[in-house]
Amino acid sequence: MASVSTYLNFRNKSEAALNFYASVFGTEIQGIMRHGDVPGAELSDDDKNLVMNAALPILGGHMLMTSDIPQSMGMELTTGNNVQITLHPDTRAEADRLYAALSEEGRPGTPMQEMFWGDYYGELVDKFGIHWLINCSSKV
Repeated sequence: MASVSTYLNFRNKSEAALNFYASVFGTEIQGIMRHGDVPGAELSDDDKNLVMNAALPILGGHMLMTSDIPQSMGMELTTGNNVQITLHPDTRAEADRLYAALSEEGRPGTPMQEMFWGDYYGELVDKFGIHWLINCSSKV
């Protein structure tokens, strides 16, 4: 079956982000490959332990993929508003829970509220700089 995933890149924070998101969504990380797993990779011991690829199921079968971008390998990372993840929870209570958990130590933006298009909606930036949009169509 075809699917879509969202890929997030970090500077040495991928595993911390994965653990945080696993606690928010109540799921488990599925298979972590490390940069040191690459045959013949010439990396520092610190860079060898960084996440090359990992997956975490979040809502509705959607996979969140992450990777560390080691500067020592000449890779550049620009954190900004180029990635936004939109969640569509089934209930307003779940929308509120996700908003509170994801905004912890982050930057709350638009609080969860009824919007002009009829949905319950809010925005935030989490402690890792990832932008989240939460949109709930349910009235309960």
